[in-house]
Amino acid sequence: MSGSSATAAGYGDAVEKSLMFFEAQRSGKLPTDQQVKWRGDSALHDGFSQGVDLVGGYYDAGDHVKFGLPMAFTITMLAWGVAEFRKEITGLNQMDHTLRAIRWGTDYILKAHPQPDVLWAQVGDGNSDHYCWERAEDMTTPRTAYKLDHENPGSDLAGETAAALAAASMAFRPYNSSYSNLLLAHAKQLFSFADRFRGQYDDSIQSAQQFYPSSSYSDELLWGATWLYRATGDQKYLQYAIDNAESMGGISWGVKEFSWDTKYAGVQVLLSKVLMDNPYSPHASILKQYQAKAEYFMCACMQKNNGYNVNRTPGGLMYMHEWNNMQYVSSASFLLAVYSGYLSPSKAKVTCPNGEVQPQDLLNFAKSQGDYILGKNPKSISYLVGYGQSYPTHVHHRGASIAPISVLQSPVKCVQGFDAWYHRPQGNPNVIYGALVGGPDKNDGFYDDRSNYEQTEPTLSACAPLIGLFSKLQSAYGAPESPVQFLHSITSSWSHGGAMYFRHQVIIKNTLQKPISDLKLQMENLSGPLWGLTPCQEKNIYHLPQSQVLKPGLQYTFVYVQGGPQAKISVVSYH
Repeated sequence: MSGSSATAAGYGDAVEKSLMFFEAQRSGKLPTDQQVKWRGDSALHDGFSQGVDLVGGYYDAGDHVKFGLPMAFTITMLAWGVAEFRKEITGLNQMDHTLRAIRWGTDYILKAHPQPDVLWAQVGDGNSDHYCWERAEDMTTPRTAYKLDHENPGSDLAGETAAALAAASMAFRPYNSSYSNLLLAHAKQLFSFADRFRGQYDDSIQSAQQFYPSSSYSDELLWGATWLYRATGDQKYLQYAIDNAESMGGISWGVKEFSWDTKYAGVQVLLSKVLMDNPYSPHASILKQYQAKAEYFMCACMQKNNGYNVNRTPGGLMYMHEWNNMQYVSSASFLLAVYSGYLSPSKAKVTCPNGEVQPQDLLNFAKSQGDYILGKNPKSISYLVGYGQSYPTHVHHRGASIAPISVLQSPVKCVQGFDAWYHRPQGNPNVIYGALVGGPDKNDGFYDDRSNYEQTEPTLSACAPLIGLFSKLQSAYGAPESPVQFLHSITSSWSHGGAMYFRHQVIIKNTLQKPISDLKLQMENLSGPLWGLTPCQEKNIYHLPQSQVLKPGLQYTFVYVQGGPQAKISVVSYH
């Protein structure tokens, strides 16, 4: 096995880190329990010039625009993670943090929907925002707010926002039924608005076109209806997805991508579940066509779709787009994990043009993508910032790249930020834990540079599916098997200058059935000298002396001396 950070820390840690990214992206007045301390209050007057309170919500990526379409999709995916993997997220003790991440978004959406047929769709303008490199706390760029209404429709954005609130109502239902009901009431109004006043949101809000252009609104109308059916059980929403299956492309579009723009695969997976739950449904013939398209997506991901497959890098990563490819990987992997779970109880399988796929195959492939993200890749780098030993340090993100207010108390002006911080060769002063960067190119190449935003910028919509995905992987595969066992003992002790010192001996024993080479260890809380290991370039990382191979059952000993408790030793990687 090629070891990596993915083999060392576990998926639970990845969930915890991913949730911290949402805190780093918060706009508005921060709560007292904010964990990401380098962030402060920001954009406290959003919407005021237009007579509406739009304070709150999330900044989209490394910038400070609040884009409605990817933000709503983010909330839908976080909430779907809860609806689908409630037990798994609870088992990791992360339900509270996940619901807080959802609620930071839904509270903002409720403010942005002050009347049944009005939805505030965006705050800030991408062009003027991108002209400056400054902290959110110092923002000087215009905070123009844009709305959808009868004259300026946006069925895609209103439909996605309806889906987000419907999914969130399911997430909150067991814990806060009145909030759940409030979300559902808004979801119904938004879906009605989306359906009655049809149009693409980026025709109404042209400043979004350069950043998040919509390819169609038909998929969002089906998506909104499907989530409302799932949240309410009201047959009229299912009937909508059946009646419009053909005309809106639900059963005619076989797709190889699931994203903030293209929801078809998600609709098709959800409606497959409706069929599995009731194979004798009066709508079975249409639902089977939805399922056939869901399985087209699965087969394409699994390379069994008669040549119409998702491309892969030489290292095995799904590759859809040059720009921020990881967002498509995370959402596709989430769908694979969900669909695997739908098939498992009845032991059903997917019959692809090039062979059968078992539910476990889908989950194993989703795991391979998750492991690639976490470091099991040709670069041995984790694309989830702050996870493992090696991860991008020049993330394209304004707040992360500039020293925080607590350190640098004067404001960083618009253009000064480029000169003083953006072009610095050093890594970012703030680690933006849980940011999933854009990731490698089609040949697994990655260049960690702040100006390389296609590869180093993180986004909300990329990170959202990871909560459900990693929670499921932790539950299915558990903590990774450790290749070695550490046997600690104290062989002598003495006092010097009034302090006690201990000689610690550590025996490393190979617990696998095969030889281990290139074993790298992390030593935390080590304060004294150490013998028997060689330090690596990275801080606190050591390896066994060159060419040392641990055969099965064999052991290796090293010692260190320090006062106080023993050091914490963990495996970083091995072969």
